[in-house]
Amino acid sequence: MITAALDPLPIPAAVVLRAGDDLEIVVTNPAFDQRGLAPGLPAGLDAQLLADLVSIAHRNDSGHAVRPWMSNDPVKARRYDVTVARMDLRGMEWPHFLVSLLDRTSEIETHDSFRRETMRDSLTGLPNRAGFEDEVERRLADHPADGRSTMGAFAIITIDIARFSQINECAGSIVGDELIITVARRLMGRMRKTDLVARIGGNEFALFVPLRGTTPRELTRITNRIRDIFVQPYRLSDLEIQIDGAIGIALSKPGQTDCANYIRQSQIALKRAKRTRQAEIYTPEELDKARRRFTLETELRKAIELDRLELYFQPLIDMSNGFVTGFEALARWKDPDYGMISPVEFIPVAEECGLILPLGRWALERACQVLNEWDAKAGEQLPLKISVNVSAAQFARDDIPNMVSGILRANKTRPERIMLELTESVVVSDPARAAKVMHALRALDVSLAMDDFGTGYSNLAYLQQLPIDVLKIDRSFVTHMLQERDKVAIVRAILSLASALGMETTAEGIETQEIAHTLAALGCSYGQGYFYSPPVPANLAYDFMINRMG
Repeated sequence: MITAALDPLPIPAAVVLRAGDDLEIVVTNPAFDQRGLAPGLPAGLDAQLLADLVSIAHRNDSGHAVRPWMSNDPVKARRYDVTVARMDLRGMEWPHFLVSLLDRTSEIETHDSFRRETMRDSLTGLPNRAGFEDEVERRLADHPADGRSTMGAFAIITIDIARFSQINECAGSIVGDELIITVARRLMGRMRKTDLVARIGGNEFALFVPLRGTTPRELTRITNRIRDIFVQPYRLSDLEIQIDGAIGIALSKPGQTDCANYIRQSQIALKRAKRTRQAEIYTPEELDKARRRFTLETELRKAIELDRLELYFQPLIDMSNGFVTGFEALARWKDPDYGMISPVEFIPVAEECGLILPLGRWALERACQVLNEWDAKAGEQLPLKISVNVSAAQFARDDIPNMVSGILRANKTRPERIMLELTESVVVSDPARAAKVMHALRALDVSLAMDDFGTGYSNLAYLQQLPIDVLKIDRSFVTHMLQERDKVAIVRAILSLASALGMETTAEGIETQEIAHTLAALGCSYGQGYFYSPPVPANLAYDFMINRMG
């Protein structure tokens, strides 16, 4: 009866009886025999595995147990789920169990093939981020950090291709893809067999590099190998492009094998490398800084939404008569939990996470509102101009002319009462776009100032083509100019350049009367600094102006 029940089954099946600690195969079906799993428990089906399953099924309330098993077929091993189920057979002296084998080879191979595909970057054929993490952790598992490991120290290195988005936009995605493929090939050509190369983002690659040690010489040797791939220009289609890359490094620590964490650490170092243009190594302090930046981003977003920021104003003084001609508006943030947070800290965070757009719009909106409040308080329209800073990030991402026009119109503010301060970097990064936007702003009748002049790399020939009204001399040239002759020479040169171009000048960082007198004698138009007043809230700025006038 049992044989008749087993024979029609399309999968290998057998009935086993358990007599004490011994097992005996009572009957098998043809499918079982065809797999080479003949009665008598041949080497094909592991006796211990079957004994364990029978024991579990015998004890379990459910009466069954399942385990995976792979046959030792010399041609092609097959993968099975082996199921043992207790049989309720009346009148039997010993318990009987039904053994069945479900062939999952095709399913597992398909799954493995799909998994391999999902672990690969389709463009370069390199591991993607998931594949990179998987392979690194597999290697570390094969060489555990238990004193017997031959792996030793290692580094996770991330590489970011500079100007990739610009190349993609200008030359097209096909050229961008070609560049990625070429970078991947060059990297593969420079790495050792023990190294692992992956593409973990659009223009970001990652390396796993076993180290002989973590000495500066060893790390320099590795970074030099990476930098070699950027020495020769890249010939892509009909173009020849010279590119560079930033390098961030995370070094392994004993007992720590979390690849994802090492990638995060190397990416934190990579951010610094983009600024310093040098290969940078992650340090624990950087994680604290990154957490601080993340916290600031969250709190800044909340502060903007809840209108917790305040605009302070620093007076601009006419150097010829000492009168207040206007104010520079400066964002200030006093957080309920963290206290006063410096703009030097929160402005870069705002630029990085995109909050600079709502922050910049808020500053201009609030400046216009303060002008209206002062006019109402004075009973007349005051002869003042408010300067508002526009960061390079905001200039690049926002529709500045339409934004300015809309805010001025909404607050009924005359355009000539607003001056926008731009940095040299907005011109350097994209001169053609900068000129177009600046001329559109000039058409609105707002004034334009170039902030921190002398610290950037402006093309002076291009400078005369831009509608700039004021050059602001950076405080680094002003504060100690009386002690350093070179700085006096630089200030004099900027004043001469401005005069030749028909521009006015504002000196920042005036801290003593002697510097104020010297700048006035040299012909500087305006000045600002702590000698006159620090940035103060709107009500104190108004009082300062009234007292200066009276």
